[in-house]
Amino acid sequence: MSTISSLAQHIDISARFRSTRQRTLALIEPLTPEDMMVQSSPDASPAKWHLAHTSWFFESFVLREFLHGYEVFHPDFVWLFNSYYQSFAAFPEKRLRSSFSRPALAEILRYRQHVDEAVERLFNSGAEPEALKRIELGANHEEQHQELLLTDILHAFFTNPLRPAYKPETVEADEVAPSAEKGPQQKTAPLRFADFPGGLVEVGHNGESFCFDNELQRHRVWLDPYSLATRPVTCGEYAEFIAEGGYQRPELWLSAGWDAVQHNGWRAPLYWSGEVGKWNLFTLRGEFPLSRMETAPVSHVSYFEADAYARWARCRLPTEFEWEAAAEGRPVEGNLLDSGRLVPAAASSPASELVQDQSSMQRQQFGDCWEWTASAYLSYPGFRPLPGSLGEYNGKFMSGQMVLRGGSCVTPAAHIRASYRNFFPPETRWQFSGIRLAKS
Repeated sequence: MSTISSLAQHIDISARFRSTRQRTLALIEPLTPEDMMVQSSPDASPAKWHLAHTSWFFESFVLREFLHGYEVFHPDFVWLFNSYYQSFAAFPEKRLRSSFSRPALAEILRYRQHVDEAVERLFNSGAEPEALKRIELGANHEEQHQELLLTDILHAFFTNPLRPAYKPETVEADEVAPSAEKGPQQKTAPLRFADFPGGLVEVGHNGESFCFDNELQRHRVWLDPYSLATRPVTCGEYAEFIAEGGYQRPELWLSAGWDAVQHNGWRAPLYWSGEVGKWNLFTLRGEFPLSRMETAPVSHVSYFEADAYARWARCRLPTEFEWEAAAEGRPVEGNLLDSGRLVPAAASSPASELVQDQSSMQRQQFGDCWEWTASAYLSYPGFRPLPGSLGEYNGKFMSGQMVLRGGSCVTPAAHIRASYRNFFPPETRWQFSGIRLAKS
């Protein structure tokens, strides 16, 4: 690598580090210290823990290895804020994170400052290439936790009897869910399907920028001809599925999905309350009636619900490779965290039937909500996890999970790309997860 390109990389990574760390602090501004202690489900974490763990990552995998003379902020933080890296240190049970009343929030903020100052010293001393790679990984790791922080707060506020809003609706929110005084929402863009020829395509990261290890190696797959819906399924369309007894018809569901419906008492997506014809939807902006959200993509559905809806609609879910082939080469544009909406939004305009390029008919492939695919989360040919404890980042979860693509309204725009593979167990509903239909 030339001196000029090495300097440019150093500048880019240092800027990414600083902006990422600042954004995390901006995201907690609406929260009280009490808010940041809440852990409303075993799958979630308190906001205070997210603040500490993201600093722990830089301290553990960057500063302790690459900054000469670095002293850890507190010896107990080495294990207290470890998440799941078994080969690195012991760690407390995840479900107990809300019991960490100490260290106090003020001390965790001092911890963040301690780590930030140390990383700046590393930049100033001329960080070696491997250290820069780790810092870039740490920034992307923190962006993942920014999304998790918001999804966890949404769940925490939903379980609060007062149903507080993370950020009460504003002009931006009105664009998503216009008030009754401003007239009805725009008509839903017709659900059309764009045809793709399939054939032998390349999938996986092309190597031109940062990626996680689970996006490699780039390889070829064969796709039969397929069609992909030009937009996600909307709340209004999903409400029709509910009204027609979708949650009472076992023939629509996978066996494990029907068991989940019965065991959990599902009758609508997570954050929907009320009854048929009188649904309310809880969001980071507050609670809205379905009439104000019906043209927005349905969100917070499990893989099982997405699959059942697709079967009811006489369609199927796309594979992750069909999704990626349709998205590759398209600019990452959409309703992402940077938009400030924090709520899935209706399609901007109907997809034209006159467009010759089928991929350009697609709407909302990036942002709004992650889209479930029919693909199990497995390794690619030639997959190699990162060395050492960092090898536990992605590879250890390649069992019992399904792949989601595209990002959501709380995903940082710089974080997402066509090859990005998110993954969750099929019962997961607390993420911003939605549905895009496909046909063979």
